[in-house]
Formats: sequence, C-alpha cells, structure tokens
Amino acid sequence: MKKTIKYIAAFFIAGALFNSCETTELDLTEDPNALTPSQADPDFYLNVIQEDFARFTESLGETMAEVVRIENMFGRDYQNAYDPANFDNEWEEAYQQILQNIKDMNVLTNEAGLTNHTAMGQFYEAYTISLLVDFFGDVPYSQALQAPDILNPVPDPGADVYAAAIGLLDSAIANFNAGGSVDPQNDFFYDNDYDQWILACNTLKLRLYKNTGNNAAFNSIIASGDFIQDSADDMQFQWGTNEVQPDTRHPDYADNYTVTGGADYMSIYLMEIMDLSDDPRIRYYYYRQNATVPGSDGTPPNEETLDCSLQAPPPHYAAGGFTFCTLPNGYWGRNHGNDAGTPPDGLLRTIPGVYPVGGLFDDSSFAESGLGAGGGGNGVTPILLASTVDFWRAEVATAGGAAAAKPFLLDGIAKSIAKVQTFGSRDPGADLSTAPTEADVDAFLASIEADFDAADDEGKLNIWAEQFLVSLKGNGHDGYNMYRRTGFPTTMEPNLELDPGAFIRSFFYPANAANTNSNISQKTTVTVQVFWDTNPASPGFPVGN
Repeated sequence: MKKTIKYIAAFFIAGALFNSCETTELDLTEDPNALTPSQADPDFYLNVIQEDFARFTESLGETMAEVVRIENMFGRDYQNAYDPANFDNEWEEAYQQILQNIKDMNVLTNEAGLTNHTAMGQFYEAYTISLLVDFFGDVPYSQALQAPDILNPVPDPGADVYAAAIGLLDSAIANFNAGGSVDPQNDFFYDNDYDQWILACNTLKLRLYKNTGNNAAFNSIIASGDFIQDSADDMQFQWGTNEVQPDTRHPDYADNYTVTGGADYMSIYLMEIMDLSDDPRIRYYYYRQNATVPGSDGTPPNEETLDCSLQAPPPHYAAGGFTFCTLPNGYWGRNHGNDAGTPPDGLLRTIPGVYPVGGLFDDSSFAESGLGAGGGGNGVTPILLASTVDFWRAEVATAGGAAAAKPFLLDGIAKSIAKVQTFGSRDPGADLSTAPTEADVDAFLASIEADFDAADDEGKLNIWAEQFLVSLKGNGHDGYNMYRRTGFPTTMEPNLELDPGAFIRSFFYPANAANTNSNISQKTTVTVQVFWDTNPASPGFPVGN
C-alpha cells in the first residue's frame, strides 16, 4: 500500500479510540463503539469500522485458509473441527460493530452530504455481508439491526444478500463519482483515492459474479477495464508495529513472535508445493528457526519435539504417496488435521515470515525468533488483489478449454511474486543476498509453464488451483470459495484421519446467535451448501479430502 507511514500513524489514532484513551487531537474520551449519532463524528465511526473490518476479514480468512491447507487445520473430524462458539466474536464484529456503526454513521453522513464516507461504508457493508454468506450461508440482513422492534431477525436467503451487496456496490460507485467535497480524516486503504475505491468496488463485484457463475456480468466488468489489474491498486490493510496500548501488529505476528516462539503450525501441504518447485516466495512466506526437521535430512527422530517422526504414516497417506510428518530443508510444520498436543517446539518449528505478517525474511540464518523480530508485525491483510483477478480470469477462460487459462495463470503468479518480493525490505536485518534473483523467478515461471503444457486437462486445472492457493497466503477467502466452486485441486493432502467425515461446505452458526435468536436453527451438519455451491453433496465432493 502507498503512504504506509501515514496509515500506521492514523491507525495509532484509531487504536487509541478503541481503547478509550484520551487524545488531544481528537478530544475523545468515550469508546466509539458506544457512540450514538447525536454525539459522534463520522470520522470516529469510520476509524472504528475500518479496524473492525480488517480484524473480521483477517479472522474468517484465516479459518477459510485452514480448511484448504493454505494454513494448518487442527482437527481430524470436519464436523467437530470448529466449535460454534469459535465464531461468536466474528458475528459480533460483523453485526454489533461493523454493520451497526455503518448504520449509525449514515445518519450523520446523509445529513451532511458526506458521499465519500457513505460510499466507503457501503463497500464495507457489501464485503461484510457477502463474506458472511460465503462462510455461514443464509444470514440475517433485511431484519437485522432493528431492535427493539425486531429482536430475532430471520436469516435472508444468501442469493438475496448477494443481490443487496451488488446494489450497495453500485451505490458506492455512484457516491464516489459524485465528487464529494469532504474527505474522511483517515482512509486506511486508499488514502482517499476514489478512483482506486471504484476499482475495488468493481473487483468485489467480480468475486460475487464469479461465485454465482454470472460470466456475462463478470466479462462486462473485465471489458470495462475498471477493476484492480495492477498490484499498486491492491486493497490490503496495513498493520503497524506497536506492541501495546494499542497492539497494532499483524495478528499472526503477535501470535508467533513471542519469547516462547511460534504458536501456529505451518501447512506441510503448502510448504511442500513451494519447496519442491523452488517457488521464489517461500523465503518470504516462511521463516525456518531450525535447519533440519527430526526424521529428515539425516537428523534423528525426536520423540519430545516431533513424536510423529517416530511413527509410520497412516495407510491412506502411504497408499497415496503423501508426505507425512517431515519435510526436508528445515520446513517444520504439520499435516492437515493433526490435532496432537503441543511439544516444546515453539523455537524450532517454522513460523510465518515477512509476507504477509511482517516477520522475518528467511536468509538461512536459522536463528530463533522473538519479540520485535523482522518487520515487527508491519504486515498486511490482503483483501482484493490484482493477482486474484488473474486467477479468476483463468477460471472463466477454461470454458474454452483448460489450455486457455495459461496466460492468466502466468500473469497471476508473476504479479504475486513481484508483490511478495517487495516485502523483503520490511525486515531491516535480513541478508537479502539470499533473495531469489530475476533469473530464479524466470526459471520458476518457465517450469510452471512447461508443467502446464505437458499436463492433461485435469492436470492443468490442478496446477491452476494449486498456484491460486499459493497466491492467497494471508487470506483464504477466495481459496475456500474456489475449492467449493470447482473441486480443484484434486491433489490435496488428505486429512490425517482416514475417515474425517464430509468436508465443510459451510460453517456452523455462532453459538450465541443460534442460542439467542429463535429464528436461527443451528445446522446439524457442516455439509449445508451455500446458495451458489451447486456441486454434488459431500461426501464425494470435493474429492481431495
């Protein structure tokens, strides 16, 4: 993102609002989440909305990444991998914070004719409600936020919520084009560049049209050229480096750069794809705290730090040729579904790198991580990327045969690599002489092209889908959508459990919502399909589980 320093400074101001701290500049002594339209300022609302939106998107994007192996999923049984109570906070963020604050802000912005504020709120609302549909399925919208008149809002069909989101985006574009004379005090995404905002609105519409199979509407936007095509226009949230009061660091950085080391395990599936192909992004995505993994590269197994290094692979892993437990070259992670306890490996396992969390660039120093290491958490949460649009276009192009996807596939990979490589400088202590060279990047792209050309149609789609997943590090939203939409890649590492149950087609409603809203009935299974997922039921689809 451009003007990072300004964004971070602005975020410190916003963070102060959330913690109800005194601030001379803003003269605010009350929590903005409790403000009412009669006592609030539109800029106060917008600050809160933006930060809540970033955390909401980051959190659900992380969960979606786990089920498609971009990140590691803890749980051998899909039905029970995610407790409904896990989503109480995100539901509250969406309804009681983001959507409620947008509604209250609009009272002020409509009165004052603040069309730019209104338009941003419309975008955040459209993104939030469509993400809720993609994650949960049918959700309250038309009756939401109408207490005390309506205390138990009825869920709307997902198709209706999508239609409302597209209407909001059309209204947002009209408001941005209206040329409002007042800019928001803090725009954490585009620094009040409304041309870029219009690109983002149209790009979100591309996602909605892609999910629903409306290729005519999708291609109409593509023909207009009015969408995110250049990484300079990527929509992403810039995190800061402040540790406390408030903590502005990327959430995954805060979890993994501690005095006891990493809290998360990295996905063996994704690390293996990248390591075996000499992917230029791997040193940016992952930081190895150890040069070897027990049981690999001649290193003896270790029961204390990696007990599976002494175990035989499950029969279905052995039969399918899937890598179990250990990877070469120090990439220390876990297989999909591994729910074993946590050994004393926090300062040994591989942790998130400089992209996207603002951690350490992997220069093969193999030193332990710690507080403040690398970029100090100055990472990003990707929202809408130019590379993602290329992968969508590749999918649409397959209507003319799988081979037609190639130019878009290669463009998407190239944009992703170029973007990721700019993050090396965020780690001031890194030895960037180990960074991939232009020749390394060219060789990687050439190898992908050669593999694609040599593959049959299914193989081509697997390459496209695998590379799409690799490009989505930092937000698994589009990966989860893609997997349910297409069933690719079919080559995914399976769950460690031979019979993990049917794949998650949508998640359980949050416990609080199901327990307190008499019009929300908790799902009995995670196989309930969202409205645009018209593929065969699970089990059986997707096949790679």
